[in-house]
Amino acid sequence: MIYTKLPNTAIEVSKICLGTMTWGNQNTQEDAFEQMDYALEQGVNFFDTAELYPVPATPETYADTERIIGNWFKKTGNREKVVLASKIAGGGDYTKHIRKGKFGKGNIIEAVEGSLKRLQTDYLDLYQLHWPDRGVNAFGVRDYPFKTATKEAENHLEILETLNDFVKEGTIKAIGLSNETPWGTMKYLEVAKAHNLARPVTIQNSYSMIHRGYEYGMSEVSIREDIGLLAYSPLAQGVLSGKYLDGNSPEGSRGNLFPRFIARYMGDGSLEAVKRYEAIAKKNGITLTQLSLAFINQLPFVTSNIIGATKMSQLKENIGSIHINLSEETLNEIEAVHAAIPNPAP
Repeated sequence: MIYTKLPNTAIEVSKICLGTMTWGNQNTQEDAFEQMDYALEQGVNFFDTAELYPVPATPETYADTERIIGNWFKKTGNREKVVLASKIAGGGDYTKHIRKGKFGKGNIIEAVEGSLKRLQTDYLDLYQLHWPDRGVNAFGVRDYPFKTATKEAENHLEILETLNDFVKEGTIKAIGLSNETPWGTMKYLEVAKAHNLARPVTIQNSYSMIHRGYEYGMSEVSIREDIGLLAYSPLAQGVLSGKYLDGNSPEGSRGNLFPRFIARYMGDGSLEAVKRYEAIAKKNGITLTQLSLAFINQLPFVTSNIIGATKMSQLKENIGSIHINLSEETLNEIEAVHAAIPNPAP
């Protein structure tokens, strides 16, 4: 395994991070325990979860993923071996079963305390804002939704002061953002600096070979401001495994069970790009999955690559990508496809 540090901290994390959003829905607790056991054996010490999980979010399954992880900690005693990240859910109709109102002191305290209890721990290594409490171009929205975006932005100072209190007492070791924009990220960094508060050290945004929008502005922010990307959906919800090509929809797959989650990755441009990337993978004697993940692993602004799996075979393949080094020739071939079909999936 390759290790790095969460920027501006002494917290060492594996370059591969274990994502957990299927646990409690597509995966049972037994499945999750097996995944965590295997990942830890392979040197993966970084687990990412959220109060929202599992996805799709429902009132009936709310926070079950955190409960599963907490049960594993209780059974194995492995809490100190894991760098644990969780998130507070943003507002909106999708999360009205969780709480009312925007990010604020009361809601943040409630969310942190709830996660700690479910995870059966007294601290979180990284705590993140799951998405902004304002309209942004995320979750399949390609352009800024200026007609519908709220004019109000988050109360950045109140949010950072509340999180800083947890940092001072040791309940949270570091804080991060998720699904953020360059403006939002810089605003949080500006307010943190002005008021001498804990600053965000990571940002968890989607990134894959068919969705490289992060490079439009956020990659420069990451490099110049030292805020590392935790890349999620590196396989574009499984589309970059190639399993949905030629009209296929494997039984039990995410695209088969929840087609709306992969819809934004299934346009004609995306599928053509996937075919071309698959040809590059075959030429190099590796799978498309391995190519897709290895590409992200080597990017200079990536702190960790968040992989997820419903099957152990997928998990093993995903983690194994850390051992693949792509040649300059292969990287150039990937860039040629990107130049011909740039960012086909929002």
